[in-house]
Amino acid sequence: MKKIILLYWGMGGNVEKAARKVYSMFDREMIDIADVVSFDMNTLGNYKLMIFGSSTIGAENWIDAKADNEWNRFFRKLDKQGSLNFTAAFFGLGDQVLYPDHFVDGLSVFQEEMDKRKIKVIGQWPVEGYKFSDSDGIENDHFYGLALDLDNEPELTDERIKAWTKIIKQNL
Repeated sequence: MKKIILLYWGMGGNVEKAARKVYSMFDREMIDIADVVSFDMNTLGNYKLMIFGSSTIGAENWIDAKADNEWNRFFRKLDKQGSLNFTAAFFGLGDQVLYPDHFVDGLSVFQEEMDKRKIKVIGQWPVEGYKFSDSDGIENDHFYGLALDLDNEPELTDERIKAWTKIIKQNL
């Protein structure tokens, strides 16, 4: 039985690239990876930790695009599962240069969804070292999860993922 599932959306771009890097930091015997659309909700009970990854912008991702996007569908399915017994962690992609007023806002959506379900969240990440003006994804000088900017700081991605996954492993 695997203990971790890493779910991400969208497919093919930087989000999937980052998801695969996060996945590579764990022992293959402990983690599965899937895009949120193909994940089999019947296997939810196999996991103690769910790692969610997404970008802040993108027409297919969040509620500003349409109410029936893939994450919203996933959370509706999650509600049908009954009692939920897992911990959550998230990573989010954003662009500090083009969208400095909304950098990794998507992390707040994950946090809100977990708060609604009273699910413990681990993996908060310090805001130090980032250059943006505002984000909904912050509380007490920490992002709700790992913030990545593959467009403007790709050289920091591997280092940040390695440090963040170390924090996650310590909290398991």
